[in-house]
Amino acid sequence: MTTKERYAGVIRWFQKNRPVAETELHYHDPFQLLVAVILSAQCTDKRVNMVTPALFEAYPTPQAMAQATPDEVFTYIKSVSYPNNKSKHLVGMARTLIEEFDGVVPSEVDELQKLPGVGRKTANVVASVVFHKEAMAVDTHVFRVSNRIGLTNNSKTPLETEKTLVKNIPGHLLPIAHHWLILHGRYVCMARKPNCLECGIREYCKFYTRAGKKKEE
Repeated sequence: MTTKERYAGVIRWFQKNRPVAETELHYHDPFQLLVAVILSAQCTDKRVNMVTPALFEAYPTPQAMAQATPDEVFTYIKSVSYPNNKSKHLVGMARTLIEEFDGVVPSEVDELQKLPGVGRKTANVVASVVFHKEAMAVDTHVFRVSNRIGLTNNSKTPLETEKTLVKNIPGHLLPIAHHWLILHGRYVCMARKPNCLECGIREYCKFYTRAGKKKEE
């Protein structure tokens, strides 16, 4: 199977079987999504969704959060991973939004990355989800699943994975393809034990071709 055929098969299956694929983070505006994605680093969306309602009630805008201290924000997010660093990032991000962007979340990836706590993955998520940019965010699920399926060839870094996916997936599909791969990695193609027998794209999967059939036999 060629790389082109593998991509075509995977995309075709997801388009038919997962026509709607969205972030599982809860938010109502770009600022809230930005906050939620920062909090989601090395943390589950479920946990983030548990802490954000009270956090957003206390700090509904960049202006409100910019006036807080990291210690004050910490009390709302202490149950997520790395709350000390994230509380500092959130306050710094809010203050930078006020000082450099007039309190408006920028839509461009390069501009988003100027905000404290915002790396390329977070910037791509925000740009694609709320601004519908043709961007591919690569988290641990996307990185793992892409390599396992064979969409990438032993990529060593998220950026390498991103470039390969962007090269092979039509631009208009990049935002939803990000969610296809995340959700597939979260619920089907799990890290320790992929559920190959329930996987709709196994016929296009390099891992299944090499190992799954042998186990099934």
